[in-house]
Amino acid sequence: MQVKTPEQSKTIMTDLVLPGETNPLNNLFGGELLARMDRAASISARRHSRRIVVTASVNHVAFNRAVPLGSVVSVEAKVSRAFKTSMEIFIDVWIEDRESGARTKANEAIYTFVAVDETGKPVEVPEITPETKLEKERYEAALRRKQLSLLLAGKIKPNDATELKALFV
Repeated sequence: MQVKTPEQSKTIMTDLVLPGETNPLNNLFGGELLARMDRAASISARRHSRRIVVTASVNHVAFNRAVPLGSVVSVEAKVSRAFKTSMEIFIDVWIEDRESGARTKANEAIYTFVAVDETGKPVEVPEITPETKLEKERYEAALRRKQLSLLLAGKIKPNDATELKALFV
């Protein structure tokens, strides 16, 4: 399998926030944003693996800023790290000021997808080589996030969480 870069999986979905997608405060429903992030992350994972992909987990979501009615919203997703059959996808959500065009980061999330064959059996995915400083930071942190998730789920023992242990030594 050919090693890929995060840029090769980059997916940007841009859309308007419409009245039917907002809560009583006229801000985008959180669930609507989660769905948009899931779709962008799915496309990103599929671009990386060139396989059918399924959402394995939503590891982190931060709703840092409300997304008002009428906003132009861009959801940007990239594979931050590939493991054997799974991929961590880092998602940044940007809102664009209607008058100035300035972009502000509103939210972020981290999803995990697994590549599968036509029967739903997990299949291997290509490795990834980060290029930019941010891509390298996200790549390195992905292993710690994975080990923490496995540890909390009881799937690995504390002594096997080598990346986490290294933080405290």
